[in-house]
Amino acid sequence: MKLSGILAVLLLVYTERSGFGMCHPKPACRYPPSQWCRSLEIAIECRVEKQCMEVNATRPNQAVPGVSVTLYYESLCPDCREFITQQFFPTWTMLQDIMAVTLVPYGNAKERRSANSPFTCQHGEPECRGNMIEACILHLTEHSLAFHIIYCMESSADVLSAAQSCLRLYAPSVPWSRVDSCVKGDLGYQLMRANALMTRALNPAHTHVPWITFNGEYTEENEDKAMLSLFQLVCHLYKGVKPPACAGAPVRLDRSFC
Repeated sequence: MKLSGILAVLLLVYTERSGFGMCHPKPACRYPPSQWCRSLEIAIECRVEKQCMEVNATRPNQAVPGVSVTLYYESLCPDCREFITQQFFPTWTMLQDIMAVTLVPYGNAKERRSANSPFTCQHGEPECRGNMIEACILHLTEHSLAFHIIYCMESSADVLSAAQSCLRLYAPSVPWSRVDSCVKGDLGYQLMRANALMTRALNPAHTHVPWITFNGEYTEENEDKAMLSLFQLVCHLYKGVKPPACAGAPVRLDRSFC
C-alpha cells in the first residue's frame, strides 16, 4: 500500500498513544514511519492498522490519473537540492496518491567522446558521479524507496558521502556493491545516456534546472507556481476529488535556478 498524505497524522497519533515524551520504552517496530502502511503485517507490528485502514478509505479514486510530474535536475545543483528537499519530497510525501513522478538526474550535463569520462557536468566530476549514483538507485530500487534515498542524499551536507548510508537506511536489501557496479559499469552509462536523451528531447529546450514538466508539458506559468508551492499546484491540477491534505494551507518559497 502506498503511503498516504496523512502519514504525519499517523506519526503524531502513534507517538501520543505510545507515550513518547513520557520516558516510556520505545515499542518494537522495525520499520520507519514511511513504511507503516505498506502492508497489513507491517501495520499490525507497528500498531497502526486502524489508522492505515482509515487512510486507505480516504485514498483518491484510482480511475482518475494522477498528475504526471517530471523533474529534470542535477545532484549537486544548490537550487535543485533546495527544491527537492523543501518542495518536491514534502509534496510527494503528502500527495503521492495523486502524483506520477519521474526523476531525471542529468540537467546541464553534456556528453563527450571519452571512454573514461563520457559526461561533463556543470558542477564538475563529483556531480557526474552523483547523477549516476541516483540514476542507478532509481533503477535498482522501487521508486518509493528511491525517492527517500535521494531525499536523504540531497538533504545531507555531503551528497556523495551520504549515498551508502542512505541506501542502507531505506533499502537494506540492496547491497551497495550493486549500486557501485552499476555506476562503474555499462548499466550506469546506459542510464545516463537515456537521461541525456530525455533531457535533449524537451520542447521547449530547458534553459536551467530544476526544470519541471506537468503532464508532459512545460509552461512558465506552471514553473512559477511550482516554485512558490508545488503542493498547491499539484492539488490544483488533479482532476479527481481532492484528497484531505489539499485542504491544508500551502507553503510558499523563494525560487532560484542553476
